[in-house]
Amino acid sequence: MPHYGYVEERPDWLARGSVAALLVAVAALYLWGLSASGYANSFYSAAAQAGADNWIAWFFGSLDGGNSITVDKPPAAIWLMALSVRLFGLSSWSILVPEALLGVASVGVLFATLRRSLTAWRGQGTHPLTARGVHWAALAGAATFALTPVATLMFRFNNPDALLVFTMVLASYFTVRATEHAGRGWLALAGVAIGFGFLTKMLQAFLVLPALVVAYWFAAPASWKRKLVDLLVAFAAMVASFGWYLAAVELTPASLRPYIGGSQNNSIVELILSYNGLGRITGNETGSVGGGNWGSTGILRMFEGVSGGMVSWLIPAALVLATGAIVIAILRWRRGSGRTQSPSQALIAGAIIWLGWLVVTALVFSFMAGIYHDYYTVALAPAIGGAVAIGGAAVWAERGRPTARIVLGATTLATGVWALALLLQAGGWYTVLGWTVFGVSTLAALAMIWADQLSRPLATALVTVAIGAGLAGPLAYSLNTAATAHTGSIVTAGPVSGTMGGGRPGGGQGGPGTRGGQPPQGQPGTANPGAAGQDGGMGGLLNGAQVSDQVLALLTANSADYTWVAATTGSQNAASYQLASGDAVMAIGGFNGSDPSPTLAQFQAYVATGKIHYYIAGSVGQASGGSNTAAQIGEW
Repeated sequence: MPHYGYVEERPDWLARGSVAALLVAVAALYLWGLSASGYANSFYSAAAQAGADNWIAWFFGSLDGGNSITVDKPPAAIWLMALSVRLFGLSSWSILVPEALLGVASVGVLFATLRRSLTAWRGQGTHPLTARGVHWAALAGAATFALTPVATLMFRFNNPDALLVFTMVLASYFTVRATEHAGRGWLALAGVAIGFGFLTKMLQAFLVLPALVVAYWFAAPASWKRKLVDLLVAFAAMVASFGWYLAAVELTPASLRPYIGGSQNNSIVELILSYNGLGRITGNETGSVGGGNWGSTGILRMFEGVSGGMVSWLIPAALVLATGAIVIAILRWRRGSGRTQSPSQALIAGAIIWLGWLVVTALVFSFMAGIYHDYYTVALAPAIGGAVAIGGAAVWAERGRPTARIVLGATTLATGVWALALLLQAGGWYTVLGWTVFGVSTLAALAMIWADQLSRPLATALVTVAIGAGLAGPLAYSLNTAATAHTGSIVTAGPVSGTMGGGRPGGGQGGPGTRGGQPPQGQPGTANPGAAGQDGGMGGLLNGAQVSDQVLALLTANSADYTWVAATTGSQNAASYQLASGDAVMAIGGFNGSDPSPTLAQFQAYVATGKIHYYIAGSVGQASGGSNTAAQIGEW
């Protein structure tokens, strides 16, 4: 009887060295010139600063040490940054290095996941893959993920997306482990990882659930009753891993905690279901200042405008190849022996995870009518890398079949054509690169016709050239992204910028600005300055204010006598003053200036009791519904 299932193979020196080299290269890409972005998104940096100084602010994710209001997301990403700031002091590095390390870790976990799936599959086909071939396929998938331009952007930035992606990749690894022997414990760990992702960016973490559930159901070697119980246990673990926090927030009296930013009724449950939940899908987001102007929806949204250059390079290849892997697994279907999965089950598990993740997430992003930013697409990057690796390896191993060679050739050619289209948009030397990639891809696609007749060295060279051509464009865009400073609420990757819905309203890339427009600790920026926007967009609420030395002197004078040295409309404005002064600044109305916090009566009481020193006037964005408290306070 054949032995199926994952078998750990001792890696040789080349395998170990290649993984280490990839991770070192990724670390260099994500860490190089990181301080040029200053505090990046001041909104989250200010929350990390507050959390480092005050444990209550840390627990609730408060924007300021006075605990007036939280950020409009759960606090898990803040927890990591705040602990870093507490240990190493407030600086660009202490804020951004944790994000870069999450990126390196995500790449490593994706590689481990792919290698495990491909090893259990055993490279079966008309031209079976060797153990070394499996290793290089997994490495190529990890590199594809790492070089996706939006991944380079977000692992060099301090939005919650870096931690979210890590938790989702980790959940996929645990699910693959669970499918091998119907491991209930591994599946429960996957639930915990998704639960922690929920504490990072709420319902977006659930977009991978359909793929994980379907993969376990079809690939785990167990009865349907056993699998149903396993899934219920994992669901309970997931709910418990985030439910404790929701209960803690909801059960804490409002007077003993900060206001829940992004909600209209000071409720984290409302935040989950409305502003950060169904409102993103339907567009009915009370308090949003976007006015519904988030770009056109549709099946091509991931390929158009800025999103195209940030993420879409290998989406067609990922879709076709992963689908091919599922077809191959079905044609070679064989159930495992006892509690051990067969190679077919291992292959279909991996293909379903990455293809399902990619399709579900891309469809949601494509048709969501609410707030959409191009950088959200970082959630697609691991799935693209995984689908290309699993699908590419499976189809390549079947290259003895004419259909497989046609798929390989067509995919290689289509990737080159799409890369040319994207690179032509950037102009300049990217045009030359585009035509070069197109030419190499065309030659590689033609050579795929005879791929089954090539010797192993020539076949290896062919697939290496095809992969290299496919990654040349993303690499160029990623290098451009790493060389550009990124600050503000909305940022984009690569040399092609855009407008609302397809890019950054009022500018999302710009040089760092804290005290007098200087980077943190007076360090000069080393990266190319980004394109600064006008007025910060949306009433000036998306990018923080520039803090002059005169204003800074006023804020820091006798600051210990006040709970908040100042109050101003909008979280980004408040964050700028807080980061510059080092003292708590109240954000009236939260991020959009549309939350009813504080009320006019509360604000008047704070002023009367000497808790607020200065009120800094500012513009108020045109919110879609929400409270007009900020305007009332401004008039008062």
